[in-house]
Amino acid sequence: MKTKLVINNKKLKTSILIKKNYISKFIEVISKKNERVFCILDSKIKIDLEFSKQKNIKIFTIQSGENIKTFNGYKNLSDKLIKNNANRKSVVIAIGGGTLGDLVGFVASTLLRGLEFYLIPTTLLSQVDSSIGGKNGINTIYGKNLIGTFYQPKKVLIDISVLNTLSKKEIKSGYAEIIKHALIKDYSFFCWLEENTNKLLNLDKSILEKAIYKSIMIKLFYVKNDEKESLINSKSRAMLNFGHTIGHAIESHYKYKKFNHGEAISIGMIAEAKISNYLGLLSSNELRRIISHFKKYRLKVNDNILKNKIIIKKIIKDKKNFQNTINFSLIDKIGSSIFYKKLDKSKVYNILQNI
Repeated sequence: MKTKLVINNKKLKTSILIKKNYISKFIEVISKKNERVFCILDSKIKIDLEFSKQKNIKIFTIQSGENIKTFNGYKNLSDKLIKNNANRKSVVIAIGGGTLGDLVGFVASTLLRGLEFYLIPTTLLSQVDSSIGGKNGINTIYGKNLIGTFYQPKKVLIDISVLNTLSKKEIKSGYAEIIKHALIKDYSFFCWLEENTNKLLNLDKSILEKAIYKSIMIKLFYVKNDEKESLINSKSRAMLNFGHTIGHAIESHYKYKKFNHGEAISIGMIAEAKISNYLGLLSSNELRRIISHFKKYRLKVNDNILKNKIIIKKIIKDKKNFQNTINFSLIDKIGSSIFYKKLDKSKVYNILQNI
């Protein structure tokens, strides 16, 4: 399968290519067109490094994880590129999961005021989510992704052949973002997932490709309508944050150690679906249907920290919030989302005690 999706925007043009066993060729093509190419590779990724023989390619390996998305991580990578004579005609390629892409994208967007940037996501999570849309950044002690940029990669290569090396836990982490896309935008996609999730989790090629394609198309809908997340309506890019307000708070509280991203977002989605139901937006029948699907495939649905006041302190730091109130991306039915504004933090705490 070879599919090419293109974001067309007044200020950007990003190509998204879905093709199997194409990483080495993809990088070789880039190297022939550019003076100097820096490949930042996740040390856990096992791929053919045939392209490394090219004289103008320099490879740096990084052991990825949330711990690299720091000021030190930013400094270390920037220093390496500068020390190796990066200039404005240099190209940077990130090959790895979402945390690596976030860091490398942030470095590329700021070093020498912007270097050409390519993304090769190697986890299901990054292929359907973080690699699409141009968000880059690092974390602080106050929360996740609070420092960053909107900077689109010139091209994104989605190569599903690399997914065969992932654990079932990592595949489920990516699936959390896939099901999120269905919940916020596409009821028929949710129904299709109900029928095909088992095949997807077992990496059935045709099912996996369709799920990735559908997820990318849903994310592109929001990115093209609201690249920099400035709207406050149902077309806002903020809709993609369903489950993330609480999910990010959980990740931050546990210092990214107890749960991986998909697990935290799974808990966040169920909590925010329950909030949607509590506020009279989502029916109880649909809530039960969502919870049933998550439990059937053993996705995380709860954590005791949700009853603790400390989680409110984390939630209030979310980038969507202002005036000491909390804004949520919620769902009013399966396949439809809304932006719910200005919930008082004490009310959110009370809701969490009662769901």
